[in-house]
Amino acid sequence: MAIVMRQAADRGHADHGWLDTRHTFSFASYYDPRFVGFRALRVINEDRVAPGQGFPTHAHRDMEIISYVLEGGLEHRDSLGTGSVIRPGDVQRMSAGTGVRHSEFNASPSEPVHFLQIWIEPATSGIAPGYEQKAFSDEDKRGRLRLVASPDGADGSVTIHQDARAYATRLAPGVEVVHRLAPGRHAWVQVVRGALSLGGQRLGQGDGAAVSDESTLKLVGNKDAEALVFDLA
Repeated sequence: MAIVMRQAADRGHADHGWLDTRHTFSFASYYDPRFVGFRALRVINEDRVAPGQGFPTHAHRDMEIISYVLEGGLEHRDSLGTGSVIRPGDVQRMSAGTGVRHSEFNASPSEPVHFLQIWIEPATSGIAPGYEQKAFSDEDKRGRLRLVASPDGADGSVTIHQDARAYATRLAPGVEVVHRLAPGRHAWVQVVRGALSLGGQRLGQGDGAAVSDESTLKLVGNKDAEALVFDLA
């Protein structure tokens, strides 16, 4: 198995006071030529936003943007007229397409919000902007790989405009899940809580790993773990 590890401590980091952010891949002023993205996966930012603070209205184009909340509530508003609060278990997909403006704020005046912002490059540019949000319970993810994003919206997942699939899992210690990769496919594993082993290597919170030239991924819970697995062309 060809695994390239991305240690949490080696990620890019910026502390803006209201925002503490860590970048798995090159982003904004942070650049690492070894990690500019993986396949169509372009951004995994782990963000902590102070109470009542957030990202003011700004624009995006031609990107599939997924928000995955770990703690707190993230208030979303956009130029499509969408307004919602994203909470733990929710997966939000916004297709920027030809252009969309949006803001993201901590919905609480007293508690921080902790979430992942994920960008996937779309297969086609210039699509119509779109928005989708769905909830996936812990029980739905426990001991299995729950499909949460896919190109065809299979199994109630959000729909992304790329040949990529994202799965979420919760693994107790010793619990194992297996994901099979079709020939020519690649995977990125991102641990968001706890720890697990992948191909005998331990990944802790914030660690990631790129997997190529392998037909089977075996993830085993080490310390109550939550992880995302991206199956990529």
